[in-house]
Amino acid sequence: MVSLLDSLPPGLAKPCALKRLEKSGRDKVVSRVKDISPGLADSDVIISEIRGGRKAADQCLAHLNPAKYGSTRNHLDGAVTRLSPYIRHGVVNITDVRDTALDISSAKDSEKFIQQLSWREYWQRLYKEFPRNIWQDVEPYKTGFSPDDYQDNLPRDIAEGRTGIASIDGFIDELLTTGYIHNHARLYLAGYVCHWRRIKWQAGAAWFLTHLLDGDPASNNLSWQWVASTFSHKPYYFNLENIAKFSGDTVDTRIETNRPLAGTYEELYARLFPNLEPKK
Repeated sequence: MVSLLDSLPPGLAKPCALKRLEKSGRDKVVSRVKDISPGLADSDVIISEIRGGRKAADQCLAHLNPAKYGSTRNHLDGAVTRLSPYIRHGVVNITDVRDTALDISSAKDSEKFIQQLSWREYWQRLYKEFPRNIWQDVEPYKTGFSPDDYQDNLPRDIAEGRTGIASIDGFIDELLTTGYIHNHARLYLAGYVCHWRRIKWQAGAAWFLTHLLDGDPASNNLSWQWVASTFSHKPYYFNLENIAKFSGDTVDTRIETNRPLAGTYEELYARLFPNLEPKK
């Protein structure tokens, strides 16, 4: 993961001074970044609990359980690795992560975990081969709407987590305060932005990249396109029952605080995509 030191403007300190500052402790690094950020009030500063560096990455690797990951990865409290920020910023590479998984578990037990690493590599190769597709629709929307039917900008209530939908606001709060959310929660937020609010996926993708410590244009943007249906054969959407199934007691999924998400898949399909044929 990139150190806070990487955000310092060039020329403010010599490399040796930066190294001394980094060794002196995280609090001093945070204090220094605040000092060189005039106009930024303390109330505007949110420091994620996620720490960078190889030591932190090794701690995540030490808790890797590929078999349990495979059976619980869709649950918000599942055995996810939280290695993605370290992979994103080159602290560890996916080959080392794969080899660690195979050292711990059999190839069969590691299959789902390694598949996810392969998806990441696939996104990266697509980005290299077709860089323009990262910010442009790969295919037309399959929602019954044209691009002109979608808003260009993310509304403030979404950006600040004030939608009035408890589960959605909870996911947004976690994103803003930690710089990380479970992949399933990312799908929920993307589906809400694209289909409930009918906002262009590009606005949501840019929002995620602003806050995610593991955000990279390839995995992030192509996943948003998958949700929006511009890189898949159908739009991704969900209902409140699905959130409750995969979040357990960790998320407020009461109907009275999440009414826009409540309903059967058929009911929501008709509501969200009225120009399409009824879902069979």
